Amino acid sequence: MFLTLFHIAAQTVCVHQVHSSSSVCADSCYDGLYPGHIHTTPFQKAMLAVGSGVAALQDPYRHDMVAVLGETTGHLALMNIRDKMRNDPEGYTILTERPRIRLSTLDLKEMASLPDGSFGREYLRFLEENLVTPDSRADVKFVDDEELAYVMQRYREVHDLLHTLLGMPTNMLGEVAVKWFEAAQTGLPMCALGAVLGPLRLNARRLQSLFTSLGPWALQNGHRSRCVLTIFYERRWAQSIEDLRKELNIEPPPVILTATNRRNT
Repeated sequence: MFLTLFHIAAQTVCVHQVHSSSSVCADSCYDGLYPGHIHTTPFQKAMLAVGSGVAALQDPYRHDMVAVLGETTGHLALMNIRDKMRNDPEGYTILTERPRIRLSTLDLKEMASLPDGSFGREYLRFLEENLVTPDSRADVKFVDDEELAYVMQRYREVHDLLHTLLGMPTNMLGEVAVKWFEAAQTGLPMCALGAVLGPLRLNARRLQSLFTSLGPWALQNGHRSRCVLTIFYERRWAQSIEDLRKELNIEPPPVILTATNRRNT
């Protein structure tokens, strides 16, 4: 039923966009917040949030549904993150220059030439070992504020960098640990939902590891660390990952997880 409501809401949004695009003179093609923006009413946002939340629960690897959930529920948290970035010199520079983390913006050859233990080299190793790419992050569509939309986009593109900093692979246990960190760090509802519901997909052995070591470590570090979106990571590739962790006040993980069997619970 919830997924049916989600599809109805999605179709309503699409119809609205087609209608809006036909009113070229009236609305200048779209409301002009940013390319790809889709305006939605509070009711449409609520329907999209419920439907995407159910879909994401059924399959946490449905990144498109996780993205919609984050965009339709995260306004207050995004404002708080934006304010932290504005009040930090490095964070303010990020908001001003709007860097993007894409394959097209990364110098992979230079990163590969960096020494082991440097942040850039460890991030590249994370991408290779976990078979992921920064280009998989969806563009923001449903955030009705241009600056907050960028903050959400930056959060998405920094997610894999957090995996690297936290030493967590992309298997279910690693994802849940990162979500616990992000929930404490950002206050985004989708992170809190993932932190609460993610453990339901873990087996007994991994649950024990989460609740006795990884979970407390992730929550503690998320609460006390510097806002992770205030770091201009693209200018930190050569920095030692240990030095960057110390700067952010992040302790190394208490348990070493491997990148094998990424989807095993």
